Amino acid sequence: MADVADRAGVSRALVSIVFRNQPGASRETRERVLRVADEIGYRPDSAARLLARGRSRTLGVMFTVHQTFHTDLIEGIYPEAERLGYDVLLSAAAQGRSEEKAVEALLGHRCEALILLGPDAEPAYLDELGRRAVTVSVSRRVPRARVDFVHSAESKGVRQAMDHLVELGHRGIVHIDGGRGPGSAERRRSYRAAMRRHGLEAEIRVIPGEHTEQSGIETGRLLLAERERGLPLPTAVLAGNDRCAMGVLMALTRGGVEVPRDVSVVGFDDSHLSHLMPIGLTTVRQDARLMAEYAVRFAVERLEEPQLEPREAVLDPKLVVRGTSGPPPAGDGPLVR
Repeated sequence: MADVADRAGVSRALVSIVFRNQPGASRETRERVLRVADEIGYRPDSAARLLARGRSRTLGVMFTVHQTFHTDLIEGIYPEAERLGYDVLLSAAAQGRSEEKAVEALLGHRCEALILLGPDAEPAYLDELGRRAVTVSVSRRVPRARVDFVHSAESKGVRQAMDHLVELGHRGIVHIDGGRGPGSAERRRSYRAAMRRHGLEAEIRVIPGEHTEQSGIETGRLLLAERERGLPLPTAVLAGNDRCAMGVLMALTRGGVEVPRDVSVVGFDDSHLSHLMPIGLTTVRQDARLMAEYAVRFAVERLEEPQLEPREAVLDPKLVVRGTSGPPPAGDGPLVR
């Protein structure tokens, strides 16, 4: 600032007024100061200014690389944070970089609050983290942890998907489990409950998996190998999420199975990739933008009012029917009630 003031022929206080966009400088002076700053490459350090006041006004967001739904959430976090006067700092968990390391990096950069997208951390760590800083967990609920939670009503989403498939006439419906992924346990329980509710308890089959394309590919190959041994294909697959569903589609179509004529496939999330496929994916839509808005508001409100207790927002999902679901092959027939 002293360099800018010297070259522009004004006081340092006047430079400060210009960069804070406050009254007190003429239009000509503002233009001269900004021109000189541009010439010498000066940029105001807003982070340093905020820290000098004891605030960073920055929300740290931990996400997982390759999780497409996290991209959708981040896209919703930025505008809401900006609207409320906060910056956003991202830190990724990836192979070789743990969630804990990603979170500690955010805290090391003086983020005032943390928004964790689909955290896989142990409950005790989340609880301890929530006592160190305002923390919001998106897509995963941990009972009794001192953390705000934003998630979809998983059971409602699975129920909608299962009712859709059963109404089409499907009986042989398998579920690819999401392992430790966010929402997986509830989706697994809801699948079993729906099968029992429709009188299909004998048809229940949960295939272990993960929220990845590779998991879907491996499941598809497993089903194709079973067909080679004379076992029938399921008529429908409820995948743990959209990435897994896409992997199943890839494996089945490469194996000569036509979707949805031979097998229907349903995902969960309605991530942006589900719209980009040659055949649109039937999936359960989680409202990423609304989830992001709740997460940011929860974080900011507890920063502004420290006495607030952690809260929980449960949002209703919605089934989106596209091209990967249809009636079962002839012979499977509708369910007789």
